[in-house]
Amino acid sequence: MLSLSMIVRDEAERIEGCLASVAGFVDEMVLLDTGSLDDTVAIAQRCGAVVHHLAWPGDFAPARNAALEHLSGDWVLVLDADEQLQEAAKAPLQELMADPELLVINLLRFEQGALQSPYSSVSRLFRRHPALGWSRPYHSMIDDSVIALLEREPHWRVVDCPVPALVHDGYRPELLAAGQKAARLRQAMEADLAARPGDPYACAKLGSLEVGEGNLRRGLELLELGLTHCPAEAHPERYELLLHLGIALAPTDPQRAAELYQRALALPLPPRLLLAALLNLAALLLEAGQPAPAAQLCRQATQAAPEVALGWYNLGIAERQRGDVAGAIAAYGRVLELDPNHASAQQNLGVALLVRGDIEGARSGLRRAIQLLKEQNRHDEAAALQQQAGAMVNLNAPGVP
Repeated sequence: MLSLSMIVRDEAERIEGCLASVAGFVDEMVLLDTGSLDDTVAIAQRCGAVVHHLAWPGDFAPARNAALEHLSGDWVLVLDADEQLQEAAKAPLQELMADPELLVINLLRFEQGALQSPYSSVSRLFRRHPALGWSRPYHSMIDDSVIALLEREPHWRVVDCPVPALVHDGYRPELLAAGQKAARLRQAMEADLAARPGDPYACAKLGSLEVGEGNLRRGLELLELGLTHCPAEAHPERYELLLHLGIALAPTDPQRAAELYQRALALPLPPRLLLAALLNLAALLLEAGQPAPAAQLCRQATQAAPEVALGWYNLGIAERQRGDVAGAIAAYGRVLELDPNHASAQQNLGVALLVRGDIEGARSGLRRAIQLLKEQNRHDEAAALQQQAGAMVNLNAPGVP
């Protein structure tokens, strides 16, 4: 029996979609509401969920642990309201849960709108074992309790689901900007680091936040500290530390950044988790005038995650720089299949078609790029492209260069 476990508060806009994604897959849906003032509870109950109530304890870990007390399943799937389970993952997950030796199934989660790493791995599907529980004041996880249990009962196994299982919509830039999520995360991260000085996970999270906010010196110190204390077998933490060190150093020390990305790519992780290191290393090679190895890395990225438009877009740039116009056109075409509103891909496609001699195709592509920029309120870029394109091809008269 599989139980869905969630803690929610004021999620009326998203809860129905989340619950619909697991309907018929889980045997029970149990929610712990921590004080909703909107229609979250009524919507959840209408969808068939059982809702319990708890005053917010100030921390996700105790709330998630309290939610576990209301379950009856042998297995537990934990979701947030801004996540949805993917249909393609259901059959593989059911097969894995039938294995009596499995303790945890790590789920690949697609981060909708992520600017760096489009995939993460989360330990959200696990056997309901009395020794498993949540810890950490932010990004709460069961990993600490899993490690402790495996030391006592080493017969259990932890595996990765082979296909992407979740889509997460909570880290799009506009959502972060609209709320206080970043400020709350920083406060929790600082407290965790104070309680665990040098902890690789805490250093990775806070260090990457510092780098992202422009506090480069402290960010580098934290990332280097975390790497010093990171056990060799802690592959996800080591990858994150290496990745964000590379990001921080790329503008000033591209050679060391490339070495860090290469070390990250050598870790035994699912290929989709390595996308950021692949594409960042490819970008450094392009800047260094090495489009051939950059294209090879981009092809690795598109093979690992053909559903991610960024890999195809970067491949188009690399192919164009190495003189393979046909390859660039094909790559930009794949971008536009995945994201028809990708203005930069449309613009680059138009230019590539012009280089190949397809005047009408170039004219059509550049017109579409200009229109997309206008629709996205990028009017200065649209005007600049209008001027540049007009110098290359007559945008108004078909058949006239």
